[in-house]
Amino acid sequence: MNTNFKTIGLLFLAIISFVSCDNSDGDNSNLVIPPSGAAFKGITEKGIKKNTQNFTITAGTGVVTITSAKGVKLTINGDCLTKNGSPTTGVVDIEYIELFDKGNMLITNKPTMGIMPDGKKSLLISGGEFFVKATQGGVELKTSCPMNLIVPASLTDGLDNAMTLWNGVIDDRGELAWEQPNPNGTGNGGNGGVKGEASNYYVTFGNFGWTNVDRFYSDPRPKTTLLVKAPEGYDNNNSAIYLSYDGEGINALAKLDTYTTAGLFSEHYGQIPIGLACHVIFVTEDNGQWRYAIKAVTVAANDVYTFTLAETTVGTEAQLIAAINAIQ
Repeated sequence: MNTNFKTIGLLFLAIISFVSCDNSDGDNSNLVIPPSGAAFKGITEKGIKKNTQNFTITAGTGVVTITSAKGVKLTINGDCLTKNGSPTTGVVDIEYIELFDKGNMLITNKPTMGIMPDGKKSLLISGGEFFVKATQGGVELKTSCPMNLIVPASLTDGLDNAMTLWNGVIDDRGELAWEQPNPNGTGNGGNGGVKGEASNYYVTFGNFGWTNVDRFYSDPRPKTTLLVKAPEGYDNNNSAIYLSYDGEGINALAKLDTYTTAGLFSEHYGQIPIGLACHVIFVTEDNGQWRYAIKAVTVAANDVYTFTLAETTVGTEAQLIAAINAIQ
């Protein structure tokens, strides 16, 4: 009889212990299940949807100007729109995105990484990332005329005459990088360009898709490559690593866009200045929210940084944006 009571007592204590563990606050890595790649991609798509503005114009009625939520003016010549190679008329749907801060660049996975002449990538300082898409009945349209943006410099920390025009290119993994329309970036040959005047940037570009007002980040110090290890169970399919350079405001965001056979995130081009003060950012998805960690570092040659799950926090999209934009 006593043996039975002891057995029941031990079983009761085991159940209590299990319930206690099960009610943890989520910091226990054993209770956190890494998301699928689709879930991580999905939360980024939510960020894109949040930043998308929708307009309608009428094709065939001449030049139309749209004013965005932040006061950017987009001009499109409706007479130049074509559908399947033929001129189109009637109502046209315009999708428009404008990104001026690294918080929104992160949640949309649209970092400011420019392709250099040798094919390597390096950080760009942005005067705004823009996406324009025109459709009619679900069919994407093209234009035979240049489009124009008037971008208030108050959105970009003032005028910078070194800014030039860049086009967004998407690779087979869906990753965005930026390339200049021609080798010298001046916009010759009808590709468009950027002119800073008074309190605005005047931007001319020729194609729908992603367009950027940018210049390369410049730092004379010797460069290095750095590596970052994500928490166990996280890789380049279900998480990402970004870099925020201290002192560059909120309009620049680098990304470690390669993944090594050893399971480390890498910039791999050797473009990180030694001695740079920056913040390394780990992000992933967690039950529809963002799980993230931000680590302040000063770069040394061939640094390797490691994130653990205990260093992460779970927050809303708005909380993540605020945390990233607070990095100075």
